[in-house]
Amino acid sequence: MEQELDLLQYWEVLKKRWILVVSIPILAGLISGIISFYVLKPVYQASTTLIVGKKTTDNGAQQQLLDYSVLMANQQLAKTYGAIVKSRTVEENVIRILNLSVKPEVLDNNISVDQVKSTEVLEISILDQNPYLAAQIANAITEEFSQKVIEIKKVDSVSILDKAVPPDKPVKPNKELTIFIAFAVGFMISMGLVFLLEFLDNTLRTQKDVEKILGLPVLGSIPYYKINSL
Repeated sequence: MEQELDLLQYWEVLKKRWILVVSIPILAGLISGIISFYVLKPVYQASTTLIVGKKTTDNGAQQQLLDYSVLMANQQLAKTYGAIVKSRTVEENVIRILNLSVKPEVLDNNISVDQVKSTEVLEISILDQNPYLAAQIANAITEEFSQKVIEIKKVDSVSILDKAVPPDKPVKPNKELTIFIAFAVGFMISMGLVFLLEFLDNTLRTQKDVEKILGLPVLGSIPYYKINSL
């Protein structure tokens, strides 16, 4: 019964300030939608994949064991190759070839190199507001990286699996998710604000408020009458 009364009290608090509960989440979602659709510029991601290391052969158990060792070594090399992809030399060559008006530090922040599920395959991804430029940068970086690896490692062991193509849809901002998060945050803020205002409000409005604060029964009350003037 006590828990039921507490729930009823919470409900009364929400009903008393329902405008805040409704308006703040709607306003937060609306502002987030306006920013997502009209202020933030879409960012596209273009990716290219390549394989590093020597090809393995199948010539018996001994050769398979050797090939496994080569595979493990190539997986470690993939991490080294990832660092070469984001080297200043490669980035400066790409900027020069494509005549980009960005600094290597800025380009470096837009490059990500991932090893595909502990394999020999590397995925190079580029973020840019221009989908066609993102694809051009990704392909140029792959070409420059391949030449640099051949020059440094003295081996021709880089094969491009998939060239980057201009993406159709941006990867961010995620407009629907952003609006949902803003609405949820706005709802939590409104709930906190409603109960904070209720906690700070020490006004006695009803008979129940008097009984709750003083802990005494109310013996009588003065009714309020509104007299219409003739």
